[in-house]
Amino acid sequence: MKVLVPVKRVIDYNVKVRVKADGSGVDLANVKMSMNPFDEIAVEEAIRLKEAGKADEIVAVSIGVKQAQETLRTALAMGADRAILIVAADDVHTDIEPLAVAKILKGIVDEEQPGLVLCGKQAIDNDMNATGQMLAALLGWSQATFANEVNIDGDSAVVTREVDGGLQTIKVKMPTVVTTDLRLNEPRYASLPNIMKAKKKPLDEKTPADYGVDAAARLTVVKTEEPEARKAGVKVASVDELVAKLKDEAGVI
Repeated sequence: MKVLVPVKRVIDYNVKVRVKADGSGVDLANVKMSMNPFDEIAVEEAIRLKEAGKADEIVAVSIGVKQAQETLRTALAMGADRAILIVAADDVHTDIEPLAVAKILKGIVDEEQPGLVLCGKQAIDNDMNATGQMLAALLGWSQATFANEVNIDGDSAVVTREVDGGLQTIKVKMPTVVTTDLRLNEPRYASLPNIMKAKKKPLDEKTPADYGVDAAARLTVVKTEEPEARKAGVKVASVDELVAKLKDEAGVI
């Protein structure tokens, strides 16, 4: 079985995001970029399936700017076999929208014929949480979102999902699209020998036009602003004062 893993280049989760002075977007100048953490979990899960003998090949895919090569090399160093880069934008500030990404991924799936698509549940930069679901709809495949555990059972996948009320286990027919949640696994660090080997692994470069997809933006960002700063707390001298503040100022009792 071949596993396809889409990965996205985003601002590193340890970096404090800065908004541009004119409010037109996020400032990416001299900012460390890395693989989306949920996608990293998807890559790790694909590698574990291969190590368990359930997968034969792992193909990593990234759609965005040319610099996403670095993200794909990270996936290759972790254990992916080959990579495909779809150069869909020249400006690093351009974010390819979920529907365009899903349409391009459909073209890649039609070409590669994987048995499983493993992707992160969402990207931490735009929090869309839509690409996996859209891809499953376009392909007419089953889908299992927010995966906490994935087991391949013949021509089916048994997936435990994280839901509001706890955990839900479902069985879906393969081929399928699975989106990964935070507690599915702990991604491995790429070793130095594997980082060196990754430089020699195949990385194909294509464009959306190769799949007949128009990746032009349909949405316009009107304004970007930082969230309101959290207000300082207040110390109270007694329980009576606390109750009074909760009643009169907060209005919660």
